[in-house]
Amino acid sequence: MLRSLTRLKANGYPFTSVSMARVPSPIRALQPYVNQPGMISLGGGMPNASTFPISSIELKLKTGAGSSSLVLNEDETRVALQYSSSRGIPSLVSHLKALQQDVHKVTFTDGSRDIIVTTGSQDGLAKAFEMLLEPFHDTLLIENPTYSGSLAFLTPLGVNLKGVETDAEGMIPSKLRDVLDNWEDENGGRKKPRVVYTIPTGSNPTGGSLTFERKSEIYDICVEHDILILEDDPYYYLDFRTFDGECQGEEDAFLSRERACSFLNIDEKGGGGRVIRFDSFSKLLSSGIRVGFATGPTELIERIELHTQATMLHASGLSQAVVSKLFDDWGTCGFLTHVDDVAKFYMDRRDTFVACIEKHLEGLVEYRIPTAGMFVWMKLIGISDAQSLAMRGAAEKNVLVVPGSSFVPNEAYQGDERRLTTKSDGEFVRLSFSSATPDDMDSACRRLRELLMERRDN
Repeated sequence: MLRSLTRLKANGYPFTSVSMARVPSPIRALQPYVNQPGMISLGGGMPNASTFPISSIELKLKTGAGSSSLVLNEDETRVALQYSSSRGIPSLVSHLKALQQDVHKVTFTDGSRDIIVTTGSQDGLAKAFEMLLEPFHDTLLIENPTYSGSLAFLTPLGVNLKGVETDAEGMIPSKLRDVLDNWEDENGGRKKPRVVYTIPTGSNPTGGSLTFERKSEIYDICVEHDILILEDDPYYYLDFRTFDGECQGEEDAFLSRERACSFLNIDEKGGGGRVIRFDSFSKLLSSGIRVGFATGPTELIERIELHTQATMLHASGLSQAVVSKLFDDWGTCGFLTHVDDVAKFYMDRRDTFVACIEKHLEGLVEYRIPTAGMFVWMKLIGISDAQSLAMRGAAEKNVLVVPGSSFVPNEAYQGDERRLTTKSDGEFVRLSFSSATPDDMDSACRRLRELLMERRDN
């Protein structure tokens, strides 16, 4: 492993020409010195905080771990409302590093890894894609099917998308190896991929989750072929596979609940430098708060930071301050207690939804019970055009489902010319059990049964 890692670093990370052209903002470079004791700032154009109309903020919490209300005092509010570091508000970055150390057993003390706060994980992913994938030139190894939001960014970017077959446990390692071992023979001189993108837990759309054995095998393949791993894991904490007790204190916060071993953790054991992990609070605290974070090699995080400096400066200070204040009150233990409650909530909804499927759709569909996340990936027996069924038939019966073709990496590029490949997954739809009530789940499955019976008759 270490020999391959040395080769990757010796060759340099595969930065694009756009990423390599980014240089530090001279004004942003001064930001770390602003709060230095005795500093008189005549530099950056920071507005005078005394003109801001908000002096403090009170947050009222629902029943659960920690206090019933939290207050951002005047100093904390001033920090939240002012320009801040592109890496993130220092208090939040400190909490996030502690979380990653507790949960994923990674270290930050030697400077080889770092964290940057992003506007949701989608923001970090988009910047990583632009950093590593040269338009009309590079290939990204990607699960098939995969998250439509990533496809929405990648398709116009102009990179070749090479789908790797998946099943109920996510990406199939042997299929990844086949693609890489036979690349030169089957891809007509196209440059070999240097990056793989995966959603390892509760995958959107399939609900599949990689086992530790598969992650280890995929990681070893990536070491062998000198490939970076983009680990997009917004459903990591919504994993239903193990609930081994309640958190009793800060020291046993991690041990009280056996959580999946991440690629980030495997990378730590393997020498580091091959994984960028993307986490999000959207499914755990609030989707509208738009706070996520990326963890990875310092060289890569620095490039994402340069992109941030040139576009949005930093993630919302107010949102970051809210999340930081929650961690002040909860600590890592309280956060893990909260996310376990969230996971149990969605596990109960999954069980209710599966019961509705069994009640109304037996014999009409095939599916696997998801072990994490919010989605069921469903094959419609005897239906070849799920696109039409989802966009017209189901909508007419007041049921919204997403056609499987929305998640297929179906466009590739040859030079500057777009080449469309054949649509697939025309028999599949994605269904979400996150927000519908139990009664609505029952009604929706009954309506889908009526629709499938009608389409079969026709």
